[in-house]
Amino acid sequence: MSRLQTERNGQGNPALSNEDRFLAIKRQLHQQLITGMDLSMIGTMNEEELRLEVRRAAEELIRHGSDLLNLSERERLVSEVIDETFGLGPLEPLMRDPTISDILVNGPKIVYVERRGRLEPANIAFNDDKHLVQIIQRIVGRIGRRVDETSPMVDARLADGSRVNAIIAPLALDGALLSIRRFGSRPLLIDDLMVHRAVTREMIQFLSSCVKARINVIISGGTGSGKTTLLNALSAFIPSDERVATIEDAAELRLQQRHVVRMETRPPNIEGEGEVGTRDLVRNALRMRPDRIIVGECRGPEALDMLQAMNTGHDGSMTTIHANDTRDAISRLEMMIGMAGFDLPIWIIRRQIASAINLIVQVARLPGGVRKIIKISEITGMEGDVISMHDIFGFRQTGVDDDRVAQGHFFSTGIRPQCLERLEIAGAGLPIAMFERSVLNV
Repeated sequence: MSRLQTERNGQGNPALSNEDRFLAIKRQLHQQLITGMDLSMIGTMNEEELRLEVRRAAEELIRHGSDLLNLSERERLVSEVIDETFGLGPLEPLMRDPTISDILVNGPKIVYVERRGRLEPANIAFNDDKHLVQIIQRIVGRIGRRVDETSPMVDARLADGSRVNAIIAPLALDGALLSIRRFGSRPLLIDDLMVHRAVTREMIQFLSSCVKARINVIISGGTGSGKTTLLNALSAFIPSDERVATIEDAAELRLQQRHVVRMETRPPNIEGEGEVGTRDLVRNALRMRPDRIIVGECRGPEALDMLQAMNTGHDGSMTTIHANDTRDAISRLEMMIGMAGFDLPIWIIRRQIASAINLIVQVARLPGGVRKIIKISEITGMEGDVISMHDIFGFRQTGVDDDRVAQGHFFSTGIRPQCLERLEIAGAGLPIAMFERSVLNV
C-alpha cells in the first residue's frame, strides 16, 4: 500500500479526523510533486502551461496512490495543491470570492473574513505556523520585500492592489498575523457610492465642483472607513488635461485619469539603508511638473511638505488622514507638522493649514458595516490664533434597525460655502438654493 493510501486510511494515525487525513494527503502529494518536477523545464513554460502540467502530474499521483478518494475529494485535492504550488495556499478560495473585503488571519488556525461590512469566521486553516509564514513570505517576495526574524513586520500589496500587512514571531505571540485589505476588480465610482447610500446627490455635486475648481481637499476617517475609495471616486472629476502625481506607501490608488505618474515609498534594506520615504517623494514630485499632487495618506512629517505644495501653486491636491472628526483632523495635522523637526510656533502652523486646506471630508464606518460621508466642513480662515471652520453637509444617525445597521439621514446645515465665488470663476458654479437648511434625500 502506498504512503498516500496509508494516510488516507488513517493507518499512520487512527485518531486523525477526515479533514486532518485530507490535509496530510495534500502535504504528501505536494511534496511528491515538488520532488518529481523537472526544474530544467520550468523556465521554458509559462504559468498556464505549468498549471496544466502540475494538474496532470497530481491527477496521475492520485490515481495510483489513493483509490479511496471520491471524485469531489480528488478535484478539491488537485485544486488545493495547485493553489499551494502557484498561489496563496488556503487563501486562494477567499481571494477568488468577490464578496470578501477583508481577510484577517490570527495564527494558522483562526481566520476571519469581512463580508458586506460584517466579520465572520472562515472555514480554512493552515497546516501550522511555518506554513502560514511561507505564504506570507511568498506574498512579500513577489514585490521585493522581506519578512524574517530581523524584520518581522511588513506592508506589501498583491498584484490586484490589495493591501497586505503581516507580523511574525517574535512579535506575534500566538502565530503569524496577516491582514489583507482587498480591492474589487474595478474601483467604486460615484454612482456606486450613490447606490450604497454613502452620499447624496447634492454632496456629490458640491465635491465634484470643488475638485474641478482645484480646491484642496483632505479626506479624514478611521481604518476601513472608505477614505481611499472616496479619493479614487473623486479623481474622476479631475480634468483629463492635468498631470497628477500620486505618492503612497503601498500603491492602492487607481485614479481614473491617463496622465498619472505613480510613486511608492521604499523601506530600508537589510543593512538599514536605501529607505525612500513619503517626504522624499513629495519633494521630488515638485520637480516633475505636476498640476496636482495626491498623497495616499499623510501620517507623519510629510504633512508639512504636502501643505507647502498646496501653498505653492499645486491647487487641487488631495490626501487622506486618520482622524475621528474634521476638527480632529486639524489637530492631527498640527501634530504631524511638529514631527518635521522644525521649531515652528503653533500660530504659524495654523496659518499654513488655514491657507492651504479648503475642505475636509469626514467618512465613517457605522454600525452594520455601512460607510458614509458624515460631514463636509470648510476651513474659512483664522480667528485670532484659532482655525475657523463650518460644516456644510452632514449625516445624523438616529438609531439602528433590527439587523443592527445604522439608520439616519443626511442634511444641509444652511451655511453657504465661502468658496462659491471661486467655483463660479472656475466654471463650476452651483445654485445657492442647494445649501438651504434641509434634510437631503438619498
